[in-house]
Amino acid sequence: MKFTYYGHSCFEVEVAGKRLLFDPFITPNPLAAKIDVGALKPDYIFLSHGHFDHVADVEVIARQSGATLVGSFEVIQWFKKKGLEKAFPMNLGGSWNAEFGAVTLTIAHHSSSMPDGSYGGEPGGFLIKTAEGSFYYSGDTGLTHDMKLIAAAGPLKFAALCIGDCFTMGVKDAITAASWIGCKEIVGLHYDTFPPIKIDHTQAQEAFRQAGCNLHLMAIGGTLSF
Repeated sequence: MKFTYYGHSCFEVEVAGKRLLFDPFITPNPLAAKIDVGALKPDYIFLSHGHFDHVADVEVIARQSGATLVGSFEVIQWFKKKGLEKAFPMNLGGSWNAEFGAVTLTIAHHSSSMPDGSYGGEPGGFLIKTAEGSFYYSGDTGLTHDMKLIAAAGPLKFAALCIGDCFTMGVKDAITAASWIGCKEIVGLHYDTFPPIKIDHTQAQEAFRQAGCNLHLMAIGGTLSF
């Protein structure tokens, strides 16, 4: 299972012969200026909610790759109106048996609106189970007791958690979330992109280490294998 980081909350996981891209926000992000969006060819694009910093590059990448969009009903309907018909709508708590494994749209506490201000449905995260292992993406969220349900689904290879604070969980709450979901390998997301969410990397990694977890703060374009 190969993980590639594209900045902010955008990442790709290669699993079961498929490329799963999450929340593509690359071209408007100056920190990701070296990423060639034209080279991205995912099979699926997962959308946690409708905010601009999670969907900015959906149209370009979906059209060039033919990827299937996966996300909440309202987000998918918004993109269908733009002609992106290859899509699978879901809602919170629902699961789908895809060709690469099982997908569950999990609860997240946040807000959601589309770039034009229209209603973006309920925000969510994703729990993905495959023959190569399972992983969890929190999406943008505050700490919620619903995360304890993730642990009941079985062991996770890794979890991708928001850590930047202000708009989402910060480091302290993300450490609690890691404990509740029972995962020690954490990839940090949603930090450093904007001034309110800049973090001290050394302090964050030390805090996770003291809690018995490994916090991966990846270079944009960097990869990890789980």
